[in-house]
Amino acid sequence: MKKIALLLLISFAFSCNGTAQGDKKEAKVYDVSKTDAEWKAALSDQEYYVLRKAGTERPFSSPLNKEYSPGTFVCAACETPLFESAHKFDSGTGWPSFDRAIKGNVDYAVDYNLGSARTEEHCGTCGGHLGHVFNDGPSETTGKRHCVNGVALNFIPKKDE
Repeated sequence: MKKIALLLLISFAFSCNGTAQGDKKEAKVYDVSKTDAEWKAALSDQEYYVLRKAGTERPFSSPLNKEYSPGTFVCAACETPLFESAHKFDSGTGWPSFDRAIKGNVDYAVDYNLGSARTEEHCGTCGGHLGHVFNDGPSETTGKRHCVNGVALNFIPKKDE
């Protein structure tokens, strides 16, 4: 009798189908949408690798890592304003780092590519991969470190008025 009960319990456990398995999250449709071929034609090889294939540039390779002039960092693919220079800091990691993004212009997802959960960030207009967000930023502000690939950004200096 115990064997039958155990067998029923095991078969019940394997036949259960949780609702999470059936939930498929619909992919966001971005305002700027292009085919893969169009992105390849519009972006440099390095921009395409980072923005469209979620690659990572070499640390300390971007001139934007040391750009602290007043202005705005925009998406290299669609020019959406993403970060303000006032929120940039030197994290010592070799990538441009910010303690916050411009509200509403950056989307977030969970990335398991390295075996653990990380918060990945994308341009909210075209979906381009920007980098990741970590909880080791300046404690006197947000505590966040938006670690961004410089090749995913363009810098627009603030105009003197």
